[in-house]
Amino acid sequence: MSSSLTGKLKAFVFGSPNGPKVYQNLKAADVPVTTAECRSCADPCDQDHDDFSSRLDIDMDSDMLGSVKPYHRQVIISTGKTDWDNEVTEAEGTLAAFLNTANSTLGTSKKPPKSTNDPLPSGLFSHAEAGRLAILNGSHRPFSHDESEGTVIVLPDFMVVSGVPRTLAGAEALWRAAIDPALDRAGVTTRTDNLNTWVLPYSCLILLCSHKRRDKRCAVAAPMLEKTFHQYLEREGWEVHTDLYDLTSEPSLESQASSTTEKEQLIETQLKSLHAEHRALILKNSHVGGHKFAGNCIIYTPRGAGVWYGRVTPHEVESIVKHTIIDGQVLPTIFRGGVDLACRGKKTLYDW
Repeated sequence: MSSSLTGKLKAFVFGSPNGPKVYQNLKAADVPVTTAECRSCADPCDQDHDDFSSRLDIDMDSDMLGSVKPYHRQVIISTGKTDWDNEVTEAEGTLAAFLNTANSTLGTSKKPPKSTNDPLPSGLFSHAEAGRLAILNGSHRPFSHDESEGTVIVLPDFMVVSGVPRTLAGAEALWRAAIDPALDRAGVTTRTDNLNTWVLPYSCLILLCSHKRRDKRCAVAAPMLEKTFHQYLEREGWEVHTDLYDLTSEPSLESQASSTTEKEQLIETQLKSLHAEHRALILKNSHVGGHKFAGNCIIYTPRGAGVWYGRVTPHEVESIVKHTIIDGQVLPTIFRGGVDLACRGKKTLYDW
């Protein structure tokens, strides 16, 4: 083993008591993982980072690993806001509430088939083996100027659906077109609705919980993290957006593909090209669970990998940018869990 790698491992081991075990478990599960320290600045900080954790009651003792409830899909609904009712799926007349009803009505009560693969370590799950739909509100604005229509990001598919009516019928159309667990990423090709879909045109999506009415800790953390992510990503030469740009001027997938096979091929081609674009989207979202671990951050890659981090402060952002967003590797010491992270024979979360 080289002296440089030995030094990194020593710093990693002594810097976090849980780090080595998590590292070894992730490595054994074929998850691209790094021994890099999650904090890139000195302690005490010499870079003028605003450490909000010193002013908030953040749980620094509990084990975060395994604190993510598995889901088959996670949807982010456009609202143009950064705070919402306490329970977004119970807010009357909202697309989140309508989609929750549609999912309860149309969704199957059958449990997903048991996996024949080796069980994953704590914190890791495959979306194909989970049945839950996680419904979140997001800070992005809808493409339509008509407030009665929403724009929805579907994950881990890395897809965008626009023109969704804020009605129960609209939610049911969305569910049938793109959310039904029986569907793959391409969804339904031949439809009678007016929904349009695109691949999410970013190299990565960064989600930051900002739900103040649910817990003020996330509301304090999110804007500071957004600012710091923006700073370090631009320093690395990345283009950074804090709102989903309007895709209606671009050809939708429906206009380019006439068959499911053609649509699947088109989607895969577009997804594989995105990492080289060096373009990130940062959105604020509603409660995802684990607010005691604020700041909560989820990073998705075009391949469909989703990494959940907790206890993120501006001190950790530079390392997240360099090691997870750019290099596609997981930082074990702030890892809460993740979806579809195992990729046998691959070096990064971007590899296909």
